[in-house]
Amino acid sequence: MPVFSKIMSLRAVGQVRQYSAAAQSQLRELLGQQLEGIKEAGTFKAERIITSAQSTQITVQGSDQKILNFCANNYLGLANNPEIVKYSQQLLERYGAGLSSVRFICGTQDIHKQLEQKIAQFHGREDTILYASCFDANAGIFEAILTPEDAVFSDELNHASIIDGIRLCKAKKQRYKHRDLKDLEQQLRASDARMKLIATDGVFSMDGNIAPLARIVELAKKYDALVFVDECHATGFFGATGRGTEEYDNVMGEVDIINSTLGKALGGASGGYTTGPAELISFLRQKSRPYLFSNTLPPAVVGVGLKVMDMLLNSSELSQRVQSNTQRFRDAMTKAGFTIAGENHPICPVMLGDARLASTFADQMLTRGIYVIGFSYPVVPQGKARIRVQISAAHTEAEIDRAVQAFIEVGRGLKVIQ
Repeated sequence: MPVFSKIMSLRAVGQVRQYSAAAQSQLRELLGQQLEGIKEAGTFKAERIITSAQSTQITVQGSDQKILNFCANNYLGLANNPEIVKYSQQLLERYGAGLSSVRFICGTQDIHKQLEQKIAQFHGREDTILYASCFDANAGIFEAILTPEDAVFSDELNHASIIDGIRLCKAKKQRYKHRDLKDLEQQLRASDARMKLIATDGVFSMDGNIAPLARIVELAKKYDALVFVDECHATGFFGATGRGTEEYDNVMGEVDIINSTLGKALGGASGGYTTGPAELISFLRQKSRPYLFSNTLPPAVVGVGLKVMDMLLNSSELSQRVQSNTQRFRDAMTKAGFTIAGENHPICPVMLGDARLASTFADQMLTRGIYVIGFSYPVVPQGKARIRVQISAAHTEAEIDRAVQAFIEVGRGLKVIQ
């Protein structure tokens, strides 16, 4: 290359670097200002570092003292179950660390098909498709099956993953008031869409309240619509045998599409899925972008799902235990004078209102050995800050009583209760 060309090339590289530095400086300044605003509002989310396995008793960085964990999605207490961990290790040794591939190229092992079959069996459905997460499952379904001729009707408080998934599709997007069947019916009646799909969370994770699923199913039948339910905070532990919201509301088998997760009650590892009609699952394997363009679940994670499914298909003991633990906590907290939102669900939001109060409350609970988190805007509406407590089947009655006592002490100190 001539010297002149080399000089010009180096100058060009230098210019790009200078531009990049200036652009990055601007980015840092803009984001820094926003971060300061978040901190000033008292809504900055710091991450505590856990130095142990996920469990009802954990240790955190900076302390060797065990604390009681009441903020995990570990509803069945299976995240560190020795039997599950052992089986996962066995599949890791036999099948390797991962597949280095998407499913349709060379990323499907027999264990993936086994897990899909067991999940379908558990839900009483024809087939199942696995995803890297339920966020991916929600991102991959609406765009794949809905066209501009169709319409989707979404509860206004649906999870962010449902909202984002719906944004990707070209269907007419309509939002109905939270659990408001009258508003939903008016919108269904006015729609002339080719295909109508009602989308709702089964359990709403911030409030612990439940979709009126039986009445939604009635409306779907009346207006020839499909029903989609996200069961992430229900699968495995909600309903008499842990089959979720449709079991709780006595409409087993009447929901058209169920999306859920392996990353909460079902071992707490990772993974999500869609379960439903065989034609739907086959179509998603052809058209769902997160499935087509994401690596398959690693064998160790599949092993967790397989073992948990075997446990749930054989017994509902853990589901019954989390339900009794939930009742114990809710009754004691209500008696103490706290306002507990939601229905009879292991998500037990202790309503406080003020964001700073929620953060301070959580900090003081930690000094008493109880790990809970304050939630505030934008995760929940302004003025609706709360401590979200989550009950596990693995919590003992003594641990629940200790948490309640800590709430009472902190609540009195901060003048939340008398």
